[in-house]
Amino acid sequence: MKKIISIFFANIFLVLSLSAQVDRSIQPEPGPAREIQLGKFETFTLRNGLQVIVVENRNVPVVSFSIRLNRDPIIEGDAKGYVGLAGSLMREGTKNRNKQQIDEEVDFIGASLSTSSTGMFGSSLKRHQETLLELMADILLNPTFPEEELQRSITQTRSGIEASRNEANFIAGNISTVTRFGDHPYGEVQTPEHLDNITTDLLRKYYETYFRPNIAYLVIVGDIDKAEAQKLTKKYFSKWEKGKVPTATYPAPKAPEGNRVAFGSRTGATQSVVRITYPLAFTPGNPDAIKASVMNNVLGGGSFFGRLMQNIREDKGWTYGSYSNLSADRLIGSFSAWAEVRNSVTDSTVVEILGEMRRLIEEPIEESTLELVKNFMSGNFGRSLERPQTIAEFAYNIKRYNLPEDYYATYLQKLNAVTVEEVQEMARKYLKPDNAIIVVAGNIDEVPETLKKFSATGEVELFDPFGRPAAPPQAVSDDITAQNVIEAYIAAIGGAGKLSAVEDVHQSLSMNMQGMALDVEIKQKAPDMFSFTLLMGGNVMQQQVYDGQRGVASGMGQRQELTGDDLEQMRLQATLFPELQYDKLGYTMEIAGIENVNGEETYRLRMTNPLGKISFDYYSLATGLKIRSQQSQETPMGEITVISDYADYQNVDGVLFPHLLKQQMGPQTLEMKVSKVKVNSGLGKDDFKVE
Repeated sequence: MKKIISIFFANIFLVLSLSAQVDRSIQPEPGPAREIQLGKFETFTLRNGLQVIVVENRNVPVVSFSIRLNRDPIIEGDAKGYVGLAGSLMREGTKNRNKQQIDEEVDFIGASLSTSSTGMFGSSLKRHQETLLELMADILLNPTFPEEELQRSITQTRSGIEASRNEANFIAGNISTVTRFGDHPYGEVQTPEHLDNITTDLLRKYYETYFRPNIAYLVIVGDIDKAEAQKLTKKYFSKWEKGKVPTATYPAPKAPEGNRVAFGSRTGATQSVVRITYPLAFTPGNPDAIKASVMNNVLGGGSFFGRLMQNIREDKGWTYGSYSNLSADRLIGSFSAWAEVRNSVTDSTVVEILGEMRRLIEEPIEESTLELVKNFMSGNFGRSLERPQTIAEFAYNIKRYNLPEDYYATYLQKLNAVTVEEVQEMARKYLKPDNAIIVVAGNIDEVPETLKKFSATGEVELFDPFGRPAAPPQAVSDDITAQNVIEAYIAAIGGAGKLSAVEDVHQSLSMNMQGMALDVEIKQKAPDMFSFTLLMGGNVMQQQVYDGQRGVASGMGQRQELTGDDLEQMRLQATLFPELQYDKLGYTMEIAGIENVNGEETYRLRMTNPLGKISFDYYSLATGLKIRSQQSQETPMGEITVISDYADYQNVDGVLFPHLLKQQMGPQTLEMKVSKVKVNSGLGKDDFKVE
């Protein structure tokens, strides 16, 4: 026993002696990167040309089936969007099942099943795999593209476009797409007009032309082996007929000779979205892929320690996040860097992004930075291997792009071998701070002039929300004032005499929000009594009341009496026909230009209310009617833009009232229809009682 204790203490002494000799100021050398043992995959091909990849994984009793088409991009022209709808509507009905039956059968087995323009995906428990495959085969071989489902999808798509068209990221994204890729298929952007040209014939033609097994892969992952996969695929997919599929080649887009500046207007915005982008010859499996990815991660590839994030967020405090992306594609890749910042630092943000790009080109990075990025990337890679779908994706890429069999197995070795010099080499090769497209979506009144210095031509190109060239704002004649516009509006809706004779107005509106039918009652009595009630099923959900002195807001069991600026804001809102007395109320206004709204030329008036809050009103040059108002509103999620559109003006007792209102708040759009307007109906003080 003593001998054992003696040896024990001797070992401790030896360890302490050795540790004392270690210089802890010297970072230990990293060990050699290990070769990854990726899960095995097996392949076979059916007689119709369908190539099958099988990744066996017995950890859980689940199997997934993914069909992927390997086709060339398609120019959709004036029916942009039909390809995507062809893919999504495959699931909406077959010769044997309607949409409801498909949904019910998928739900009954607890499966997932989706379709797209380039394939189909399904996943279920092992014991339900044949039920799932029978469904997938029926959808694949017998889609009917029901007309009613197409029209429903078109309506939803149109609503989505309308809800997004005033969002800065939507505008900047579309302009980036168009300016980066031009006439290439990747440069097409969908507009509302394209939806009018989409038909079931187009959808069916796309399906019949491109859904062919000889250009398809079937990737199977899960509790299944090759032998069983062969049996099942022959049973369910051997009847899929091969056919000749068109191919296409397109000229590769190129980066501009000098920097371009492209601007999209988002009137009244207090922030700008900045994107710096250009096309890039960068294909999957590129020998530079890992080295270039390291370089991009140093710049801003999604990690918090990226230089863009450290500079623009941590040092300057201008944004919540700034990132960059180097995207590979078999036809044409791209580079992008972006941030969202307040208007006053838009040009400074461009300076900083371009500066960080140049810094990587001109200066080698620190060895410690390189190791930090390598560790980050190797960690992400390791975590991705925990998913069987990752192995399937690797197998698919190896087959589709003819990559070496060990392309992913040796990833960590290749990553570990990247040097400081190679990172700088990649920056010199792929970063183009002098051949970029600088895209900004923001306030046209404040931003464009500050961007001219970045353009090689000294010009800022203007685009609409869909990336179409836009004319600069028209100058307003010196003879026209904001007061003239207001007077024309008053005359258009009935005249000052008629409006002054109105003592009260009672409006009833209806709308749908997230599938719920809602009713709104709005009452006003001169000079400034107001009541707003939101009802669902006849029950009051929210209410605001102002009796001329006191105001209260209530809803969901809560009640708040308004004070200060909130009370003053309600008083202004309560004023009946405030246009008759803007000067008396304390508003200031000026013409900010002429702008096209929904295809109609309008005067844009910049309004500042007595509280200093700024909004914009738009009045038709042709009719004098107000067709839009726009203002910013603070919410717990940050600032959002509220846009209200007015249409379908109708005469009620000699005064025109809009009978269709659309209100967009961020991504949410509400359409309200006026069912009833009563003028001088005898509303009394009891209708505006504050309790």
